[in-house]
Amino acid sequence: MADIEVSVRDLVNRDRDCTEKALAQMDLRRKINLLIGEWKAAGGGDVLPDVRERVRLRPATTSGSPLRVIARR
Repeated sequence: MADIEVSVRDLVNRDRDCTEKALAQMDLRRKINLLIGEWKAAGGGDVLPDVRERVRLRPATTSGSPLRVIARR
């Protein structure tokens, strides 16, 4: 989703049509909201970790920045 946001921002900054990318971004946000709604309906009420917390809880065997960790997958 972050890639689409960057793409939309770039197109807007260059005064280009971003309709397709913006619609794709809105579709992803809609899907995320549906998933969150389903999770809550199933009893999910825990506070989900934010990025900083997830990085802090990362196993000690993984080294490097979060970007390197993601790129290794």
